Amino acid sequence: MISEPFAAGKSKIHQVDPRIKVVFATAYSFIVAFSTQFPALFTAVVLSFLMVCLTGLNLWAVAKRLVVVNGLILLLWLILPLTYNGDSLLHLGPITLSRPGVILSAQITLKSNAILLALIALISSMSLVTLGHALSRLKVPEKIVHLFLMTFRYVFVIENEYLRLVRAAKIRGFRPGTNIHTYKTYAYLIGMLFVRAAARAERVHQAMRCRGFKGKFYSLYRFPPKSINWVFSSVMTAFLIGLLYLEIVF
Repeated sequence: MISEPFAAGKSKIHQVDPRIKVVFATAYSFIVAFSTQFPALFTAVVLSFLMVCLTGLNLWAVAKRLVVVNGLILLLWLILPLTYNGDSLLHLGPITLSRPGVILSAQITLKSNAILLALIALISSMSLVTLGHALSRLKVPEKIVHLFLMTFRYVFVIENEYLRLVRAAKIRGFRPGTNIHTYKTYAYLIGMLFVRAAARAERVHQAMRCRGFKGKFYSLYRFPPKSINWVFSSVMTAFLIGLLYLEIVF
């Protein structure tokens, strides 16, 4: 089942209206993504880390998610400085590191970490169901919201079906290898997974219609107005203006 370790909490950020968090998380991500000046990017990383701390999240769990992303970014550090055209920054025998490649790698590193930390603090601090209803209230097309909520609900069900098929194959003596029999077995397995997924989707659709589903998911939570919403909006607006100022001035 999908885990939501950051959704439960009693911090002030957890209490902010989910719609407001979605709006500011989107705006913050776009501003950071289009920033190129290092003062703005370093400030964004600090602000994002501050939001994580204010949310009261487990820093070790956050760090483990950062390790996954930075593991991919490490590949960019191994490629871009060696292949990007421009002035050379350092010569190590036959190896030449280009200055534009190092700068670009540093920008990508800062942007990725700042955006990821902000999304963990603002988006992961709510359940995916709440996120879906918040997107619906923000006038995101209903079909996209339905697809999002249904994927969240049934992706682990499909995973269980896959594990059941793999277990059945192993009980029958299947041992994967690099041969035609293995490739055919996995092809049959994936095909059967699609067949079972389609059959389950049909049963779920029929069950939903029997329960009166008419194309809309309803939520009993009405997102009531709170003073924390105004405070959070003011602070985040100041953050965004500050980042834009640093980007323009420097």
